[in-house]
Amino acid sequence: MFTAAIAGASGYAGGEILRLLLAHPQFEIGAVCASSNAGSLLGEHQPQLSALADRQLEPTTPDVLAGHDVVFLALPHGASAALVEQLPDDTVVIDCGADFRLRDAGDWESFYGTPFAGTWPYGLPELPRADGSRGRDDLAGAPRIAVPGCYPTAISLALAPGLAAGVIEPHDLVVVAASGTSGAGRSLKPHLLGAEVMGAMSPYGVGGGHRHTPEIVQNLSAAAGSRVGVSFTPTLAPMPRGILATCTARLRKGVEPEAVRAAWVDTYAGEPFVQVLPSGRWPSTGAVLGSNVVQLQLAVDESVGRVIVSAAEDNLTKGTAGGAVQCANLALGLPETTGLPLAGVAP
Repeated sequence: MFTAAIAGASGYAGGEILRLLLAHPQFEIGAVCASSNAGSLLGEHQPQLSALADRQLEPTTPDVLAGHDVVFLALPHGASAALVEQLPDDTVVIDCGADFRLRDAGDWESFYGTPFAGTWPYGLPELPRADGSRGRDDLAGAPRIAVPGCYPTAISLALAPGLAAGVIEPHDLVVVAASGTSGAGRSLKPHLLGAEVMGAMSPYGVGGGHRHTPEIVQNLSAAAGSRVGVSFTPTLAPMPRGILATCTARLRKGVEPEAVRAAWVDTYAGEPFVQVLPSGRWPSTGAVLGSNVVQLQLAVDESVGRVIVSAAEDNLTKGTAGGAVQCANLALGLPETTGLPLAGVAP
């Protein structure tokens, strides 16, 4: 058994990590930590976790977190770096924040506005890269892992196979994606009030302004072997959780439509958490609710020479907490699928 501490346990991502760890046969839940909610009972914030309802939230300090085999950090962006410096080197740290995802210091400072903390192995195991490797090649035994953002998980897995196989052009990638409100965290924000969200959709971060943009470019450039161009427009949907990403790219000249589907099917053959659906079936956020799965479907619009890939995921599971547990499994030498749900919850 491995002991796990969770920082940010009163938030959405922290609660989802705890839900998954309760069903994990190799983890024992240790300290559950929070910042402003420290001292209160976990059940006040995560009533769905009845087995842990009487646990008191402890302060998020190095002393509390030390002594565990694994520490999961579900903290606001920019909060992880200072804390990690004070944790033992032999503690596996899985960071769900953005602090260590980016390789380019300029991108970090431009999009996040704080000093660059460095780069950790990037926790997207299924990501194909131009050199034939996968993301998981960097994760086995890694003591520090940066979990991807929720949008980059869906979008990267949607487009990377076509770039790695050379069937789509890298310079004109267009993505429009809808996310549920939990993607913005649990803090009170006027634009996320029920009265504002119900019955409405709205774009945000338009014109390349979303913080996940450089992460998406980084991942897809690794798949293509050269820098790609991505136009990313996120939208807010009136649902609590889920992402549906519609990704399009120019079909490379001379590539037949049959070769396009084969690139995705071949790439993800044997990947339990990425499902290329049978022809004619399209992804739905409802179908992946609560699962650690990304569903994909694609089509070729021959009239304009573009490939369309649709991706659905649960932003809190595969997009955050499930990805974190998957990375912890790899870091600890456990089977990658241990404790992670393949089936969604419907309706």
